[in-house]
Parts: sequence; C-alpha cells; structure tokens
Amino acid sequence: MRDGLTDRNFDSLAGRFSQNIYNTTKGKIRQAVLMRDLLELPQLARPSALLDVGGGQGQLALQLAALGHQVVLNDISGEMLQIAKTEALAQGLLAQLSFIQSPLQQLHEQLAGKNYPLVLCHAVLEWLADPQAAITALKQWVAPGGVLSLMFYNKEAHRFSNILYGNFDYVNADMRVKKPVRLNPQHPLVSNEVLDWCRQAGFSLLGKTGVRCFHDYLRDREQQQSHYTELEALELQYNRQEPYASLGRYTHLLLRAEPI
Repeated sequence: MRDGLTDRNFDSLAGRFSQNIYNTTKGKIRQAVLMRDLLELPQLARPSALLDVGGGQGQLALQLAALGHQVVLNDISGEMLQIAKTEALAQGLLAQLSFIQSPLQQLHEQLAGKNYPLVLCHAVLEWLADPQAAITALKQWVAPGGVLSLMFYNKEAHRFSNILYGNFDYVNADMRVKKPVRLNPQHPLVSNEVLDWCRQAGFSLLGKTGVRCFHDYLRDREQQQSHYTELEALELQYNRQEPYASLGRYTHLLLRAEPI
C-alpha cells in the first residue's frame, strides 16, 4: 500500500472527464487501441457476459453492448454511472447493461460466486491506495481460462515525457508535486512490477500494447487533430512492438487467468 494515498472518487469531476479526456484525440486513440485488442480475443467471438470494473462513463461498455454483449458496468462514482445510463438509454442499449455503484474492494458483495470470460479494468490502478491487492481481487471474477484486460498509467513513459518537456526538477523529485492536477494520475505504475503482481495473482501474459505511444510526444500538438487519421494508423501499426510498446502513456496487458 502506498503511504498517504486513498482511493479516488471522481463524482465532482465527471463532466470534466468528458471534456478533457473522453472527447479528445487522447480518448479516441485509447478507445481505438482497446477495441482493436479486445476484438481479437476469442471471448468476444460470440455474445458474452462481461464485467467492466471502474468503467466510468461506459464508453467501452457501451461499444461492447452495441456488439451484442451483456456488460456489468461498475464504478465508485454515481455521477459517472448516471452519465453511462443516460447514454445507454439514448442508444437503446439499457437491456444490454447493468450498473453497480461500488468501490472495487466491496464489489465482491454484489458479485459473490460470479465470474466472467472477460473482465476489464482500465485506468483504475493508478488511483488506488493498494493496486496490488486490486489485482488479486480482480482474479476472483475472471473465469478459469478467461482474460483480464488491464490498462494502467505507465511510470516510465511519464518520466520520459517530462524529461522531453524539460521538467527536470519534477523528474528529480520522483515526479511528485504538492498541488497535483486533479485529472492527472499522480501515482503511475512500473510495468514490470504490475506484471509481477499479475503473475503472483495467478495470471499469465497474453499480450502487451502501448496506448498513446506517439500522440503525446508530437512537437506540433495541432497535428493531434489535423493529422489524427494518420496518427491513429501509426499507433495501431507499432504499439505492440518494442521499444514503442513501452513508451505508451498507458500500458494495456491482456492476461489469462490460470486455473487454480
């Protein structure tokens, strides 16, 4: 557990998430990369029951529901889930989704004895006081032989980008600040450490992808929009290859739950 850190609830910031993250080129690339990775899984070859832990406003859950899957969408934030419900109603997808407001640590109370062929947990670990314990908890909801889709904020990429920006004092302070920006994860994770935690919990690695390997490093930020189509194509072409995969601002791991 990380000293002095508590789990984060974004009830008061739900609207800003839409404006500053989801409805931006950052969000579009993230969605494109995750959907490409997920749709290659045999677990999505036919309609399935899925669990999205910490799924926020449900962008990914809604897209999977539109493909015929039944998705349980969980989040600690009631405001986030209400946005997801409103959008599901607008898209005619309410029958494909169910909603559980709960912190990850208490989700077992709602899901006792249940497991799923695919569990999603994206951009959650970096906001938790004990991310390793969260991985152990996630294992109980993944069916034997099923897959955990785990995405987290990449500390190596965070350091790399800040060196490029010339934020040397910040890097030398181990990237800690007294007044953090509220939407910026302040506790990025080391990819190899997360992978070790996953193996200890009973997962094996199926694949690793970098999310936003190039987007955030463009010298001309206007090209993120003006050349978005070309940029997305290059992200999808190279983001499973090293060294690019390890430079993604987020790391996406696909993990198989080994039978006990």
